[in-house]
Amino acid sequence: MKKNESYTDQARRQFISKVVAGAGLAVAPGVVLHQVAQAKPADQPASNKVRWGILINTNKCATGCTDCVSACQEEHAWGAASENEAHSSKLQKAQWIRKVKVTDKQTGYVMSLPMMCQHCKNPPCVDVCPTGASMKRADGIVLVDRHICIGCRYCMLACPYKARSFIHEELHDQSVNAPRGMGTVEACNMCVKRVDNDGIPACVEACNQAEHNAMLFGDLKDPNSDISIELKQHGGEQIREDLGLDTGVRYQGI
Repeated sequence: MKKNESYTDQARRQFISKVVAGAGLAVAPGVVLHQVAQAKPADQPASNKVRWGILINTNKCATGCTDCVSACQEEHAWGAASENEAHSSKLQKAQWIRKVKVTDKQTGYVMSLPMMCQHCKNPPCVDVCPTGASMKRADGIVLVDRHICIGCRYCMLACPYKARSFIHEELHDQSVNAPRGMGTVEACNMCVKRVDNDGIPACVEACNQAEHNAMLFGDLKDPNSDISIELKQHGGEQIREDLGLDTGVRYQGI
């Protein structure tokens, strides 16, 4: 090991060399990844007795409103709310959550909706991750372990929702509650620290405080939870349900 090289850096370098040489992987369009084992989450106290989810009513989501985005930026110190990223190009800025405008070409009807990690039951990002950095907790929350993420970005290619971002540049003065790192992938984590402390995601809280009430958070496995009752009474749709991912984020009015 070189004098100034950490064990983690050496391990990452050796891993990449072995994967490229031994498995025949290449970062090129159209190349199929072979012999990539499915990542597994590390042992953790999260329970599979619950599955956290978010229900979004697009009929209540106003075009031009970005309260949910601003709340996420403030909570996790990314994007426009982070002075650390002021020097980044627009295309390289993180997007844990973004507002999307959808137009029905036949009727001209326009709707606005927030798009973030959909916290799939069968997440493709987890399937393609070669290190286990992309993982799904027992309670359904999909996360990225930045300590073992090697920045290969296979998960970004696999995500059909374009919900993940790659940090290209060094960041300074980061939030102690939301550490981030250059050369790693990140995405919405459903404000896992809040959830583990019996709270709700920042985006949902901001939407409620603004009295829009377009977002509802809760346990999808509990038939008596507000989110389950609302889904049973008025239904909810998955974006790209045809992919069979069983998303934890559902929408009404799409």
